Formats: sequence, C-alpha cells, structure tokens
Amino acid sequence: MVGSTLGCAVCIAMSAASLSQAGDIQGTIVVQRKLTKRRVTASLSAYDRGPAVDLKKDFGEDVLAFEREHVVVYLEGDLPSQTGAITAEIAQENRRFVPDTLWIPAGSTVSFPNLDPIFHNVFSLSKPKEFDLGNYPKDHTRTVVFQKPGVVFVNCHLHPNMSAAIVISPNRWGVKAGPDGKFTLAAVPPGSYTIVAWHKTAGFFRQRVTVADKSVAVEFFIPLGEAPAPREN
Repeated sequence: MVGSTLGCAVCIAMSAASLSQAGDIQGTIVVQRKLTKRRVTASLSAYDRGPAVDLKKDFGEDVLAFEREHVVVYLEGDLPSQTGAITAEIAQENRRFVPDTLWIPAGSTVSFPNLDPIFHNVFSLSKPKEFDLGNYPKDHTRTVVFQKPGVVFVNCHLHPNMSAAIVISPNRWGVKAGPDGKFTLAAVPPGSYTIVAWHKTAGFFRQRVTVADKSVAVEFFIPLGEAPAPREN
C-alpha cells in the first residue's frame, strides 16, 4: 500500500511538473483569395413539398474571413493518450448543416438535431466513420460516436446541397481558426510535434513545431504559394 501511494504521488508530481512546463502555440492562418465555391440551390423534389424552408447563403460580406474560419488546426505526435472527448452538435437548419465544419478529438460524440419543418437525413461514406441515420423530422436528433482520427464528410440523402466536414484529431489539441485567422493550442506538453492545418478545398498543410515552456508562433499560408514576396531594399 505504501509503495502504491508513493507511486501515485510521483505520478502526480510528474504531471504537475509537465503542466508547469507546457507552452502555447499561437498561430495565424493567411488566406489571400477565395477558395470555396458557392453551393447551388437543390432542385425541387418530392421531399421538398410542404413547408417552405429558406436556403441561406454560404458567404457573408467577408469572403476571406469565411475561408479562415473553415480551417481546422491540430497536433500529431507523442502526446498524452487522454483524448478529452467532448459532445458537439451539427444542426440541420435552413437546409444547411450548422456548423458545416467541426473539430472534435477522437472518442467524441456528435448530435445531429433537425431544426427544419421538413425531413432530413444524415449519412457518411468516409473511411474513419461510415453511418446512415435515416430520415427524421423536426425536433428529433441522432448521435454518432467518432473513435478514429481523420476527416468525415457528412451529407443528406434528401438535399444534395447539404454538406459538412468533421475533423477528428488523435488528441485534445485541436481548434478551428477564427475569422481573423488566429488560433491557440494551449498548454501543450514540451516536445516536438507536427502541426496540421486542414481546409476542405485546399487540403492538408503540415509544419514541425517544438514546444518548450513559452509560447511558440506559427503561420500557415493557404494554399501553398500564397506567401507574400519579400520587399526589395
């Protein structure tokens, strides 16, 4: 019993020491042109009869902000095994998945509530998680657990314009960038890792990053080749 107690104390002390040495990764996503095509309104079908449902626009006034906030950033490498699984939500509203881009750590659960006065369907044929939740009406929901890291593309059998992407990271260090392109991965244990940025149209971008006991700055130019030319003296 004494040995067990001592072992626990040592583990706690080591964890506390690791936490005190952790650093933040402060990053910026740079996008200088539109990457995403506007989706076309779905054609009328038998499933669209009944209550009218507005189809919202993909873009607001700031197209580049739209692109930046559709970038997911996460870490790969030798990190603690605790996934930090969460419960998240992608709603079906105005014949759209909201949000249409989601980050979760592996082991997390996603709920898909239908908020429209028409039937919707949620399915995916992606390798990390295949599923089909069937057709269900307003104020009903279905849930799915995502155990494997990867990217899962989600669609609706009834409305071809509807699509979403779920990025599942292997650990809890992940985040969506903000409209200004800024992101933070907080309290990362010391070590060398691969930091990954993913955009549905542009794909994957990777860099190596070393974290110590202070903040580290990184910058992603999406797509490649978008870095500004150096100024001439």
